[in-house]
Amino acid sequence: MKYFFAITLFLACNLNVMAQQVDASPDKNGHFEVGDITTDPGVRDPTMAKEGGTYYIYFTGGGIQVWSSKDMKTWKKEPSVFSEAPEWVAERLPSFKGLGFWAPDLSYHEGQWYLYYATSIFGKNTSVIGMATNKTLNPLSEDYKWEDRGLVMQSVTGRDHWNAIDPNLTVDEQGTPWLTFGSHWNGLKMVKLSKDFKTPAEPQEWHTIAARPRDFKYTDEEVGNGAVEAPFIFKKDDYYYLFVSWDRCCAGPNSTYNIRVGRAENITGPYLDKDGVDLAKNGGTFVLGGDTGPDSTVYARGHNAAYTFDGIDYLVFHAYTDGYERLGIEKISWVDGWPTVKQ
Repeated sequence: MKYFFAITLFLACNLNVMAQQVDASPDKNGHFEVGDITTDPGVRDPTMAKEGGTYYIYFTGGGIQVWSSKDMKTWKKEPSVFSEAPEWVAERLPSFKGLGFWAPDLSYHEGQWYLYYATSIFGKNTSVIGMATNKTLNPLSEDYKWEDRGLVMQSVTGRDHWNAIDPNLTVDEQGTPWLTFGSHWNGLKMVKLSKDFKTPAEPQEWHTIAARPRDFKYTDEEVGNGAVEAPFIFKKDDYYYLFVSWDRCCAGPNSTYNIRVGRAENITGPYLDKDGVDLAKNGGTFVLGGDTGPDSTVYARGHNAAYTFDGIDYLVFHAYTDGYERLGIEKISWVDGWPTVKQ
């Protein structure tokens, strides 16, 4: 979930929940000319998965909202993950209320689905990341039940110069799980997990994988410049690709959100951009942002994830076409080992 938690998030729960057809079919290159930006659902911080013949989008708010589709174009609302908040969340964040869980991350390992999620006290890095598991994503299955597994990690204002939100799980080629996370403050972090996919492995070693210069002190002030958040790692051939989001999110037409990327041969980095600049030192090759020119209809794009479905690589993100975020899906092309998408 993004640092600025707009009130429109809660208004999204009142959107029309009937499945709707987006406005166009993909062209021969896999690009959704209009349908890459949905009219419904309104989506923030999407994570995507495919089980059987069904695609699922999990996203911020409402106890983690869920929609399903057979074709990535027509979407149907499904039950949220949580109908009530796990008790441990209020114990860790006494002022937390409601179901405002942020930025879920969904992946399948060793026979079950892992869902990481975050929540925070607005405007502070007093944040927690939790984890839940399920045997299936199909709500009609008798095996369907999300089991909350509790706290993974917490950041505390005044103690930590990092923020425990925007989690992303990656399992390396040796089967070792790594959790990447973070937003603003002094950058995005990575830590190795134990075999339970939950507990930081000992001895703990925390890696900074992306960061930008900042000019504010570590207080509860306005976040200022140098925004970087929403890490997502995608393995392709010989490289791990780290996608991040820069600049201002969550401000509708005033958003300046854009997606950047770097790559590394080792999962812990360093992640270098196309010019050889380390993402931990303000590097990041531009991938996708808002439209340019007088006829702009999409003001910004960000908080992406990347997946391979049926042999095709996709970039999934949220986009700003009005006052609320919409779902975007684009096919990824690879040019000289770097991801590109049509804009």
